[in-house]
Amino acid sequence: MLARRASKRFATQACCRRRTIAHSQQSAFSASARWQTYDDTIPNLRVTNDTRVLVQGITGKQATFDSQQTLDYGTKVVAGVRPGKDGEHLGLPYFPSVKAAKENLRLDATLVYVAAPHAAGAIEEAIEAEIPLIVAVAEHIPLHDMLRVQSMLRSQSKSRLVGANSPGMTSTHARCRLGFQPLPFFKPGNISIVAKSGTLSYETIASTTKSGLGQSYVIGMGGDTLPGTDFVDALKIFEDDEETKGIILVGEVGGFAEERAADWIKDYHRRVSKPKPIMALIGGLQAVPGRVMGHDGAFAAPGEGDAQSKVRALVRAGVVMTNHPSKFGDTMKSLLSQGSESNSLNSFNPNQRRSVHTFRRRAELASPSPKLQKRHLTLSPAQSLDYLKDNDIPVSSSPTTSFSLYVATIGIDRSHYKPRIHIRLSPNDQPSDGLASAKVLFQPHPELATFDSTVGPAITQLAANHSDAITGILHRLAALWLSKEGSWFRVEIGHIDGNAAIVSADLSFDDWAFAMSKRQKDVHSLRDTSREVAEEVEVEKDGIVYVRLPGSGQVGTLVNGAGLAMNTTDALALAGFPAANFLDTGGKATAETVRSSFRAVLSDPRVKAVFVNIFGGLTRCEMIAEGIILAYKKEGIKVPVVVRLRGTNEEEGRRVLRESGLNLLAVEDFQEGVKKIGEAIGE
Repeated sequence: MLARRASKRFATQACCRRRTIAHSQQSAFSASARWQTYDDTIPNLRVTNDTRVLVQGITGKQATFDSQQTLDYGTKVVAGVRPGKDGEHLGLPYFPSVKAAKENLRLDATLVYVAAPHAAGAIEEAIEAEIPLIVAVAEHIPLHDMLRVQSMLRSQSKSRLVGANSPGMTSTHARCRLGFQPLPFFKPGNISIVAKSGTLSYETIASTTKSGLGQSYVIGMGGDTLPGTDFVDALKIFEDDEETKGIILVGEVGGFAEERAADWIKDYHRRVSKPKPIMALIGGLQAVPGRVMGHDGAFAAPGEGDAQSKVRALVRAGVVMTNHPSKFGDTMKSLLSQGSESNSLNSFNPNQRRSVHTFRRRAELASPSPKLQKRHLTLSPAQSLDYLKDNDIPVSSSPTTSFSLYVATIGIDRSHYKPRIHIRLSPNDQPSDGLASAKVLFQPHPELATFDSTVGPAITQLAANHSDAITGILHRLAALWLSKEGSWFRVEIGHIDGNAAIVSADLSFDDWAFAMSKRQKDVHSLRDTSREVAEEVEVEKDGIVYVRLPGSGQVGTLVNGAGLAMNTTDALALAGFPAANFLDTGGKATAETVRSSFRAVLSDPRVKAVFVNIFGGLTRCEMIAEGIILAYKKEGIKVPVVVRLRGTNEEEGRRVLRESGLNLLAVEDFQEGVKKIGEAIGE
């Protein structure tokens, strides 16, 4: 049965869903050791120079390029997979399925180079084959596909996933790279790094190499909403790694991974007499509430902490913070020479840590008016009510004759990797028994859209006389959220003439379900771009994420990579030069994307200067420089442009810019770039 399923993994999404549900119902994988859990796969993150690697999708253009680099580095890539076919590529055999590869070879890890529409199926196939370590690089895998992957992962104890949306992981001492992290910046050493952002991890690698420290492990956790490996998993590996003398954590707004890491670090400091020094950076201090800042997981849902609260949690745990990755190397060197952490080395002004709420208190607060996660498929309140009505969910079109009793939200519980309903009394009603809200997890499969056994008592206690009607509405909402691939639903439920009905609604859907897999066309057809910023919509076609920031910022930013883009706006604001926008070129910096980016940035009349901050990991810096010059000329740019280029052939790239004769100021150091920006805008 498993062989038949594996061979058909890319046939349809329905087949993928049936396979995952059958797994959930039968516990088909690794059932012999019931006491084991997914946490038992953390040791699989340890790789050696004998780790034998499979590449799924090996014949693709990017996979071919990266696999050849990986082979040249010394990693033991032994085979590939090309669905339904066998043959030879790069001097290696490839097989029609992961199962067939495993039947012929011993495999320790697989690298999933499969595009987002089919990536979940490829990951599932690797889990079914019980490959110990799975690294998934694809970005923008639809949210509900990853929910099904997580359901499968968390019910077995053989396979460990890194990613999705991960640049991969590298062990310098083992010369084992799984992914596309830029090898020229690595140096065998004693600092281990775990990061959500790819570009920020590259900056961190470059900084620790420049300082002479080098790296031991670098794990790209990835910016996905539901990653397979988080900070705590990596920290456990780093604690036991003899080569690791210092640890760096690079996080960003969204979820609770950083707060969980802070709790682990507190415990680590209590139980270890000489703990390894730990540094961190958090991106997204300037993130717009409710907006997705490039990475799919880079948003703070209601009840989640913001970037500032993550910084406070880590500082309280004894972590030394910095505001830019270029500072990691020298600061860590100082920490190692001192033999312990020292908060006097923190780059943050204490006045910027201005709240006393702890993580746990903040996480339990229910915001009276939560910010809805703004994705491209967000319906207006009127559209939302109409859509619910069209799907046979009771709504009231006359809110003046009703009153709100309850507020319910449906979204992802990132701590449990499942969808969750949260229902609470509206602000106008006070609970008589002290119960203010109920939270219920449910299975992420439309065919199993039932709540666990706690929902009945919880809603009965909360909703009293309206429990049956409200439970019925919640069941229908959950089924709609699953079948239409919702992202975040928020509704207010009122009591009208003895009946419960929804009186207000805001519905948001996963945009990547349509963009990547062409699913949910009926929902996508309801998108009203007239409600959005025209420039943000215009650059979408080039894969660019542009977000205008509120306030009086005068500096336009153009950056490759979401994490680096967030950190650039953060660091500019901390230096006193707030940015006018967030812009992520999507990891690419071609002439066309740079030109489209300049056009969007300069459409904002507030912009007096532009800061271009690009790390050329895969693309050579002189090519990026030529693209910037071409865009500058074609767009007729009049404002000063400061360009910081780091990466492959960066010196040549800066030379090309300096000799262009244009008003392009080429810099290497970020702080030098900030200084030039200040001079450009006259401050």
